[in-house]
Amino acid sequence: MRTPLRDFLRTETGSAAVLLAAAVAALVWANLGPGTYEEFWRTDLAVRVGSTGVSLELRAWVNSGLMTLFFFVVGLEARREFDMGELRERKRVALPLLAGLSGMVVPVAVYLAFNAGQASAHGWGAAMSTDTAFALGMLAVFGTRLPRGLRTFILTVAVVDDFVALGVIAIAYSGRINALALVVALATFGVILLVRALGLRHGVVYGLLAVVVWVALLESGVDPVVTGLAMGLLTYAYPAARSDLERASGLFRLFREQPTPELERSARIGLASAISPNARLQRMYHPWTSYVIVPVFALANVGIPVSGAQLADAFGSPVTLGILFAYLLGKPVGILGSALLTTRLSRGRLRPPVGWGATAAGGTIAGVGFTVSLLIATLAFHGDQLAQAKIGILSAVLCSFAATWLVTRAIGTLPRRPRINALLGTAESIVDLSAPVDPDRDHVRGPRHAPVTVVEYGDFECPYCGLAEPVIRELLADFGDVRYVWRHLPLNDVHPNAQLAAEAAEAAAAQDGYWEMHDLLLRHQGDLLPADLLRYAEAGALDTDRFHRDLQAHAGAARVAEDVETADVSGVSGTPTFFVNGRRHHGAYDIEGLSAAVRAARARSALAEPS
Repeated sequence: MRTPLRDFLRTETGSAAVLLAAAVAALVWANLGPGTYEEFWRTDLAVRVGSTGVSLELRAWVNSGLMTLFFFVVGLEARREFDMGELRERKRVALPLLAGLSGMVVPVAVYLAFNAGQASAHGWGAAMSTDTAFALGMLAVFGTRLPRGLRTFILTVAVVDDFVALGVIAIAYSGRINALALVVALATFGVILLVRALGLRHGVVYGLLAVVVWVALLESGVDPVVTGLAMGLLTYAYPAARSDLERASGLFRLFREQPTPELERSARIGLASAISPNARLQRMYHPWTSYVIVPVFALANVGIPVSGAQLADAFGSPVTLGILFAYLLGKPVGILGSALLTTRLSRGRLRPPVGWGATAAGGTIAGVGFTVSLLIATLAFHGDQLAQAKIGILSAVLCSFAATWLVTRAIGTLPRRPRINALLGTAESIVDLSAPVDPDRDHVRGPRHAPVTVVEYGDFECPYCGLAEPVIRELLADFGDVRYVWRHLPLNDVHPNAQLAAEAAEAAAAQDGYWEMHDLLLRHQGDLLPADLLRYAEAGALDTDRFHRDLQAHAGAARVAEDVETADVSGVSGTPTFFVNGRRHHGAYDIEGLSAAVRAARARSALAEPS
């Protein structure tokens, strides 16, 4: 199973290697052929329609044009987290928001302390923003030592960084403002809001309006990359509803029976409409931004001639030292300090989703600044100071990695219980399961009062549920303190025998034979006709006459309907869907993925127990 957040993290962390390779290539190019490097990126490129158009250098097209798509994807992910992810509980927004702001203010203060009273003080914006790709790439390197919850926390902090940084670019590092062009941009953005309120879902319309906003902002003197983040934040994210999926299944069946061009188009539109615009756009653009646009940005901006004398000059410069220490010290102090202060002032109601050790590691990871820092540096500096700023930014990347390694090593030396506490903390986890498990009602396999509960919403005719069944058996064998609960979610639109199979399991439960019937149904998913069900009842030594009567009377239908209702309230639309201690499991349902979720839940449960 793949989820939007996991796909986002996988793409970002994978692209970090490509980004690093592009940065190295830029340095090599700039040192082997400094003239050709600058000459190439200063080439003018014009796009004209009739007598009007836009003419910019190649580097400007990359920094203001292509990077707009990068910020668009960042905005999409921020909106997804706000609508569906960790931030759907609005109180959880406050702490990463404050941490993100503090993690920018403190580094800026550090930079200004190094540059007070000097002309270079105006470059403070280059010392404040975390690079999302590098930060998540670093998390991948330390992934086995840090909890998964840290990823969402760092991602949220990075999004706050980007949003504020774009505001800083627009206000502090834009040229002379053309009021008329700015009014045109704002008016066009108002049209976008109106079109969105009317429910129009044609991407071409939004794309054309976004281009108008981009050009108007460019003409106004405001850096137009802010267009991307604004458009991303406007794009809804929501899970596929079961009703939409059922409608899509119906349209596909019609096309299967009569494959005409008209029905093909209807089926395609029906399938697309079941997925949120946010998910579709992120799938479309995110690989391009991660593997092409951001590396091209690095290639266009990182290249500087490097020599021993230049490095010595840079590390005696307040620009380089200000940026380096802003990231190395300012970021961790700002993030960890604001988290500690917020937790104390809220009396524990607001606290990080991970332990304090992991939060400190998150602060050092956030000290990797690259993309936005380089973008602001190219706007704020020129000549030698620009080279010094780039050296400071690249040095901060290396130092951030070293600092994170030291923090994780220190956590690893702690005894087991303090180490778990330092990594996981005591923050309450989001509970996604609407109806808590009741051992007197639910079908439970394993200890009735185990500290970890795995709930599966399943369909006896679903082949993926069949594949998951041996994984569950292995999980229960490996963990003696886990209980497993099956709840029914027959997908009647695609599995015509699933409902009757679920009722057969309930008829067997009336004779204390639920789990034997459950196992037989999953082993024989292709044979679920009434005669097959009666044969399984006989094989399980049930009273077949009573079993037959219960099936005919649909005695178990009400119980199945109750499970379906809890699935709908919990946002479950497909099978199999797993919950571990009430928290929805996103990711693979292989033994490795579920075991990791169980271990994390067990550790949290152990921390909650009195010492």
